[in-house]
Amino acid sequence: MKFFYSKIKSGFLLATALFFVVTSCEDFLEEQPSTLIDADYVYTTEGGLKSGVVSLYKFERDRYDNSTEDFMGSVLMSSRGDLTFSRSGYTGLMGRYERGTSPVDQGTNFASSLFWKHFYNMANKATAIINAAETLEGIDEDTRAQILSEAKFFRAHSYFYLYRMYNNIYVTTETITVDNAFDVINDKSTEQEIFALINSDLNFAIDNLEWSDTFGRVTKGTAKHVKAKVAMWQGNWTEAKNQAVSLIEEGPHGLVSSTADVFAGDRNNSESLFVIQSQDDLLGGGNTTMMNANYVTQYFQISGIESNNEQGGRGFSRILPNLYLLNLLAEDPNDTRDDDTYFRLKYYYTSGDRIGEEVDDYAAITDLDNPSSNYTSYYQRMHPSCIKFSQEDGNEESYLIRGNVTVYRLAETYLIAAEAIMRSSGDPLPYINAVRTRAGATPVTTVNQQTILDERARELAFEGQRWFTLKRMGQSVIDFQMTNYAGDGEYFPANLGSKDPRENWRSHFINWPISQNDLDLLGSDYPQNNGYN
Repeated sequence: MKFFYSKIKSGFLLATALFFVVTSCEDFLEEQPSTLIDADYVYTTEGGLKSGVVSLYKFERDRYDNSTEDFMGSVLMSSRGDLTFSRSGYTGLMGRYERGTSPVDQGTNFASSLFWKHFYNMANKATAIINAAETLEGIDEDTRAQILSEAKFFRAHSYFYLYRMYNNIYVTTETITVDNAFDVINDKSTEQEIFALINSDLNFAIDNLEWSDTFGRVTKGTAKHVKAKVAMWQGNWTEAKNQAVSLIEEGPHGLVSSTADVFAGDRNNSESLFVIQSQDDLLGGGNTTMMNANYVTQYFQISGIESNNEQGGRGFSRILPNLYLLNLLAEDPNDTRDDDTYFRLKYYYTSGDRIGEEVDDYAAITDLDNPSSNYTSYYQRMHPSCIKFSQEDGNEESYLIRGNVTVYRLAETYLIAAEAIMRSSGDPLPYINAVRTRAGATPVTTVNQQTILDERARELAFEGQRWFTLKRMGQSVIDFQMTNYAGDGEYFPANLGSKDPRENWRSHFINWPISQNDLDLLGSDYPQNNGYN
């Protein structure tokens, strides 16, 4: 099989430069790749292969850094779904399905860079490392297994992400060379081929990775978690249950004691299964990011409030929890997830005569020359914020902050276990109620699909999983959720109707369009996703 994206110029060059722009600190990945090492060193020495593995982590972190296109790589998937109100900016246009809806629009081109190209390049680099590590002589066998396990995890991770977004994808186990870089690919891989490769890679990783490693590196638990997610997509409920329960019961991980602890500090806690590592004042420590700024309102524009980390940091209010999500959180008054842990509902004066008092006066946000403005100003300045990505030590005067980002955590494993058991056999209540009890919410007594969907909303909103969950549950589910709950519907001014994702949603949006620029590099018969032709 030939890897089709390698027709891009950087593909046949093997993009070796990206293997070595990262210098990682001992606290993170314990590797020190040289910037002067060439491709021969990468594929013919043990040290080179280790450096190549480190580059995969850097590749993964790139999607979260501010250096990516319009910083949408880390927030775009959260903007598209039934739990958010996408207020402004190009990310808002994407989230409201005003952009990214045809093969030729600019939003689709953004997505091509942030997802299609990104994950195919990562898969290509992982494949090159895998093929070299499998044949290299004189290498310590434990080291070989570790290199292969991490590289195979990232290849599986890349293809799984691409499949969930685009559906019509092509997978390969062949390394790009100058000889095959321009071979034309004429058809997508079958679903069977895609899942066979993903599962083979994850099985190897599970068998050879340890339960514990340096925070920031993938482990047996990371691979089991993703394997359970893959099984859910295949409808293999028994496999999903077995992987999730094994991770929960056999691994060293555990839910932290309170929702306040989940995203506290550096996020490297017992619940964490994979956390992007970033550190100030360290070469290779990552770039600053605007993730948090997208999710936090501009409360500091109200006279008497300065931006401060306690209330979420400095934000520009682009992607907000909508009324549907807020109402789900409010169903149980004891649920702590909207008590300034995952979401902040209230803001307080920090200076002047009312210091310490709650802002509850709409006059504070109303333009006196345009009294009707308080509606849109409320969304901009006083609406609840997601604070999962705020930093306790962030720069309070800047939209740019640097900090660790949780990718996978054990609370989702519990909800996977609950759903898989609900769809197969056994008692799902202990698993879903472990998450609810940690949040202070009353345990549920029955579980159905909507119970699972609602609990995933409360626990995992804004973590990049929701849109994929809706798609996995099927066309009727995503159609219903999007047309009934996306955005804020009638609560947002009717004269801004073009901004209503409920009206803009079309069933074929369940798959993203493949950019025409990417299709042009493929064979003439390569299939675009349905609805975009």
